[in-house]
Amino acid sequence: MSDLAAAMKAARACRLCADELPLGPRPVFQIDAAARLLLISQAPGTKVHETGLPFNDRSGDRLREWLGIDREIFYGNQRFGLMPMGFCYPGVDARGGDKPPMKICASTWHPLIRPLLPRVELTLLVGQYAVARYLGKRRRDSLTATVRAWRDYAPEFLPLPHPSWRNTAWLRQNPWFEGEIVPELQRHVRRLLELKP
Repeated sequence: MSDLAAAMKAARACRLCADELPLGPRPVFQIDAAARLLLISQAPGTKVHETGLPFNDRSGDRLREWLGIDREIFYGNQRFGLMPMGFCYPGVDARGGDKPPMKICASTWHPLIRPLLPRVELTLLVGQYAVARYLGKRRRDSLTATVRAWRDYAPEFLPLPHPSWRNTAWLRQNPWFEGEIVPELQRHVRRLLELKP
């Protein structure tokens, strides 16, 4: 068994947060040693928890539109990896949204798994939690400002907003994202996944 396979097996068997997870542990991620493009997101929602498929929801539909790929490529291309900050569904907060990812998850599994993906050329940081962990003090005062300054983090990272329906108003207020960044994102996706234009 390879080091990556062993790490993935251990992560799938993880029970670190079992007592705090309302639906119990079900780590959801998609990783292959051939990955050249890695997407680091927030945490699974209830539908993802039920199906075991990352971004198998409306957020995933919008994300695939941004990436310019269909479900077959999203789930079936070995060059594309998906690793959330929290591998399991964290539950609902007082406002009705999902709770933040469990902090122990990324601090436990990312340092173990990420170094085992040496072919990754670009990491997409989706949402504030991924941006905070991977950009740290390099990030701007807001997620909007960080996304707008995307060139400052290239070629290693590309920060993105979360594709949640809750961000529909943000997308309307910031048309530069879909006008400027999405085409650049799709260019990288085609190159790294070796897709025809």
